[in-house]
Amino acid sequence: MPIVLTHRFKKAYQRLPTHIQQKMKKALRLLDENPRHPSLQVEKIKGRTDNIYEGRVDEKYRFSFQFEGNDKILRNVDNHDDCLKNP
Repeated sequence: MPIVLTHRFKKAYQRLPTHIQQKMKKALRLLDENPRHPSLQVEKIKGRTDNIYEGRVDEKYRFSFQFEGNDKILRNVDNHDDCLKNP
């Protein structure tokens, strides 16, 4: 399944501290290899009806994505609360 980066995701990624960008790159590799990898802790975002999921970058940061056909569409990456408030 290809990973597609939205414009919004790219902008959010560029605003991240460098060490979080490195962690996000690792999370993307894991997501590409196995979306159910235990360290990603992927789960559907509660209260959403549009099948948007969150994945863990580290203790503080999360990313949001959705499956569209065979693609994984990355939507946002930010600190936990802000990412889930606006996935």
